[in-house]
Amino acid sequence: MQVLGITDGISSGAAIIRDGQIISAVNEERLSRLKMAYGFPRMSIREVMRLAGASPKDIDVVAVGTVNNYLIDELRDWDGWFQQDKGFIRNAVFSTASVFGSLVDRVPGLESLYYASRWPIFAARRRGICRIMRREFGITAPVQFINHHLAHATSAHFTSGFENATVVTMDGGGDGDSSHIYLARGDDLRLITRTSAFNSLGNYYAYVTHICGYKAQKHEGKITGLAAHGTPIYEDLLDNMITFRDGRIINQAGVVFRGALKELRKRLPAGWTKEDVSASIQRHCERVVREYVQYHLQKEGDGNVSIAGGIFANVRINQEVHQLPGVKNVFVHPGMTDGGLAVGAALALCMKDSRPQTMPRRKDVIRTVYHGAAYTDGEIRAALDQADLSYTEPANIEHEIAKLLVEGYVVARFDGAMEYGPRALGNRTILYHPADRSVNDWLNDRLKRTEFMPFAPATIIERADRCYLHLQGGEDTARFMTITFFCTDWMKETCPGVVHLDGTARPQLVDKDDNPSFYKVLQEFEALTGIPSVINTSFNMHEEPIVCSPEDAIRAFKLGHLDYLAIGNYLCKSPYPIDHPITPMPRAAGVTARL
Repeated sequence: MQVLGITDGISSGAAIIRDGQIISAVNEERLSRLKMAYGFPRMSIREVMRLAGASPKDIDVVAVGTVNNYLIDELRDWDGWFQQDKGFIRNAVFSTASVFGSLVDRVPGLESLYYASRWPIFAARRRGICRIMRREFGITAPVQFINHHLAHATSAHFTSGFENATVVTMDGGGDGDSSHIYLARGDDLRLITRTSAFNSLGNYYAYVTHICGYKAQKHEGKITGLAAHGTPIYEDLLDNMITFRDGRIINQAGVVFRGALKELRKRLPAGWTKEDVSASIQRHCERVVREYVQYHLQKEGDGNVSIAGGIFANVRINQEVHQLPGVKNVFVHPGMTDGGLAVGAALALCMKDSRPQTMPRRKDVIRTVYHGAAYTDGEIRAALDQADLSYTEPANIEHEIAKLLVEGYVVARFDGAMEYGPRALGNRTILYHPADRSVNDWLNDRLKRTEFMPFAPATIIERADRCYLHLQGGEDTARFMTITFFCTDWMKETCPGVVHLDGTARPQLVDKDDNPSFYKVLQEFEALTGIPSVINTSFNMHEEPIVCSPEDAIRAFKLGHLDYLAIGNYLCKSPYPIDHPITPMPRAAGVTARL
């Protein structure tokens, strides 16, 4: 059975799932070069069908993530929740909800009326998508619309390898809710509880993002990084606005959207700092999520928890879930944001009693997310020649990359198939050695980025216990850089460039079978230094998507003035590198080189 999954909201995209296996998955931003591209994903649909070798007649079902939404026919970049021009109707609805949100608890049925009033617009989207599939793609298969949070849940459960689990979804909102919790037993998911979008914890994190001067629903990662630089002195203030009590998340302030921004600014004292507010929302969200998940943890889930949704893009919150009493194993879906809804919508067909039929499900954890395009040596050479870049073809390019890292150079790496999801996992990556604590400042400056978290480490999986504490039950999800762990003293001493102020790091644990070439880079680096980790940050310029094609890689290499580009089997030295401290990697004390 072959299913085409589609998501047409923020970070739109498409996926082909064949008998429960992800065959191809791409988000529209990578192809359009519009960050978090928003709208109907025509380019992604064509690309995933091309990668899967699927024709229109091969598609058995089209599954669309989210039942109720607006049809955005023209693709656009996502400029942030409060900056985005949503069009006349959506702007009017947004403004009305901002004003009347405080009446929800006092006027019975008001929330239902709010959603019912938009039903004709939502129905028009569903008809429009069916029409587009027939007319533009020649796909006549039935089109099913999957609840937003069910799609998040199935993305997590059917890629986790768990037979039984508690499945938790949390985000700003979708299809009227901001969270669902399910008990999953095999191919059966039973809804345990739901939290309305009015009571959204994720939205409050977005409100803080906005008042701190960043773009809500886009720059929340900056708040996570800033949190370690502040003190959570406003936690009680936030708890009085949104809290957890008796199994429920409750919007006590009774405000939403612009009304919530106004109320939050009103309650904060003069002289507040973004560092302290960030620390407060981070600490508060960690506590609320801990209590919420702990309360609803299902005994029949065997101690397994699988999670997805925008809140779980927050790697520190994921660590808190992992450390909960009663949690043995945790798995975060690699495409945990709305960009993963295409995969989740398609995998929803793995649930029992699905129509027109139940798709077979995989029973093991996914091993890789290299589901995008790969390029031949010929295509790469043509791009290099077109860009007039000189290059060599080393006999052992992994060894050459490791040597350059040891010498203190920055190496951009473009190789193999592109990653699915928001993380760069070795194939569209910028590498540097992990001993330079100052790298976060000067390298981000070169890439025009404003970030407050240190870069992440890629670590040989067999050496993980030497570098990180309390890994057990989180190893599989750590292969996708979706969780933090506290670092060992040895890691803090030898790799300060990847350790956050709170003593954590968010590693990618690299297995030889998952990515042999990237694993070899780490092996070669360890042989030269005794250190099994390197810095791994995404290969892109600020406010641009991760690179997709050789042309994208060459452009970012030039704009970033990076030292070297390892692209396929070829190595290029930058003709115009920007000066930076060339600080060689010191060898780990007491470690004998394996040359």
